[in-house]
Amino acid sequence: EVQLVESGGGLVQAGGSLRLSCAASGFTFDDYAIGWFRQAPGKEREGVSCISSNDGNQYYADTVKGRFTISTDNAKNTVYLQMNSLKPEDTAVYYCAAAEDCIEDSGIIYYYAMDYWGKGTLVTVSS
Repeated sequence: EVQLVESGGGLVQAGGSLRLSCAASGFTFDDYAIGWFRQAPGKEREGVSCISSNDGNQYYADTVKGRFTISTDNAKNTVYLQMNSLKPEDTAVYYCAAAEDCIEDSGIIYYYAMDYWGKGTLVTVSS
């Protein structure tokens, strides 16, 4: 059974930090682009960051570039998202995802054939 289980969300003040984790199981982690997207209330889904399955490059949306860092521990099949200098506009449910690949174009993250995603973890940033 494929599972992606996010953790690490919570309430933080603006300027603070959180580290999200996503534990993956049931598929070959290395075969996929792995990353994060988020959805705020009343807004469209937004790709946040990903690691390409093609070249291993890390991509970030312009809205988080310089503040968020994606990393993986392949031995643990886990992907992380370190979020620093958080802003109220970062408030959203954050999901991890596994896709055929991902790219960044004009500051926007695109996923190709998103095969798996988790149930999400809520991040709330207070002003």
